[in-house]
Amino acid sequence: MTIIKQDDFIQSIADALQYISYYHPADFIQALDAAYQKEQNPAAKDAMAQILINSRMCAEGRRPICQDTGIVTVFLKIGMQVSWDARLSVADMVNEGVRRAYLNPDNVLRASILQDPAGKRSNTKDNTPAVIHMEVVPGDKVEVNVAAKGGGSEAKAKFAMLNPSDSIADWVLKTVPTMGAGWCPPGILGIGIGGTAEKAMLLAKQACMESVDIQELIARGPSNALEELRLDLYQRVNALGIGAQGLGGLTTVLDIKILDYPTHAANLPIAMIPNCAATRHAHFVLDGTGPAELAPPRLDDWPAISREGAPAKRVNLDTVTRDEAASWQPGDTLLVSGTLLTGRDAAHKRLADLIQRGEALPKGVDFKNKFIYYVGPVDPVPGEVVGPAGPTTATRMDKFTETMLADTGLLGMIGKAERGPEAIASIKKHQAVYLMAVGGAAYLVSKAIRKSRVVAFEDLGMEAIHEFVVEDMPVTVAVDSRGVSVHETAPVIWRKKIADLAVLSS
Repeated sequence: MTIIKQDDFIQSIADALQYISYYHPADFIQALDAAYQKEQNPAAKDAMAQILINSRMCAEGRRPICQDTGIVTVFLKIGMQVSWDARLSVADMVNEGVRRAYLNPDNVLRASILQDPAGKRSNTKDNTPAVIHMEVVPGDKVEVNVAAKGGGSEAKAKFAMLNPSDSIADWVLKTVPTMGAGWCPPGILGIGIGGTAEKAMLLAKQACMESVDIQELIARGPSNALEELRLDLYQRVNALGIGAQGLGGLTTVLDIKILDYPTHAANLPIAMIPNCAATRHAHFVLDGTGPAELAPPRLDDWPAISREGAPAKRVNLDTVTRDEAASWQPGDTLLVSGTLLTGRDAAHKRLADLIQRGEALPKGVDFKNKFIYYVGPVDPVPGEVVGPAGPTTATRMDKFTETMLADTGLLGMIGKAERGPEAIASIKKHQAVYLMAVGGAAYLVSKAIRKSRVVAFEDLGMEAIHEFVVEDMPVTVAVDSRGVSVHETAPVIWRKKIADLAVLSS
């Protein structure tokens, strides 16, 4: 009989969540570096460079890879010969571990979890509760898989109940383009096949947490139908040309992971969940000898990459004009300096309500000829102006875009991934622009922020409106003043290039 102590279990959960907040898995870094080395699209290559540079900075500084430090998911396999020396339930112990991790003063993690999701949606302040899956199995140990899943990638989860005769590959290839770039490719697609609806989704989530090994599979060849499907989808998804951050390119996925389960003869459930460029998961076993020990990776595991020499235009946000912004082309790299205001979903809702009622915006909030940055930063630790502050998914603000452009004098927006047709139409109508920052490079971005202060809606926490003063913050022109979107044009171009390369190689 193995005795697992309460403090050992709680500390192991807390340590694992801190660990994955700043250490990428080594297999992910190796796969991303290989993709970076072969990438031919300069915009996509630069995006991957930022992710890799950010990753090393986070490993050295022990600060979060992404400002969205995720919703915690824990898979437990509890041996039947395990006994607990504990006062709390297993779920309560998990949540206490989450609480300790996210409130750790040495590496503050962003609390993103809202209670009462269909009501007031108030923040729990400590990122609890976690989503917990427990299984009792033979043995005398506790196996733990812990993950922190970002909201942007989780929002792109897909499910379908196919007919038994339908093609799984066709569904995946039809569905991936509908996910846009809000899941921060390149990453991993987890696919669950079979069981029931909820089982397929669970399998897809578990698949996301497996090791990246597609190159080994390519080298040895498939040994069963699932491995054949993995190889087929890996090639065909990358052939879509979506590329890093949706900018077009050779690599959209670093791996395809698939788990399956027996299912009813009348059904073919399939689920797909992407794991983003901030893929975060850890696996450990407790055997009663104390808390888990997760060995830090070697800094030599990270490639030496620099963005020096990357072509970019410098822009002063305090003096930029609409005529200057109109000269920018989709795909241009800019280094922006000056004053930014921030705002996410909750702030936009309040601003829109004020405008609709004909009331003045809060003191200190003036968007005329300014840019708004869609971000909810991590709280700073001593010595920081602001914590990691990467962009959030811009499409969530699409429904507010016309109001903001028409009624505030806003010149442009900075966010993550593509914009939808409604927002693009407003951008074109008002001759505004939309710039894209790299999702998965939050710590790198934060180093460009020289000053930060809250100017409105402080009660919203990380969703409050901040004023940032930035210096050489890297962004890409994603939608120009004519309404041309790089996320629409670039994948088409690169899909054709990839097809041409395949013809030449054959």
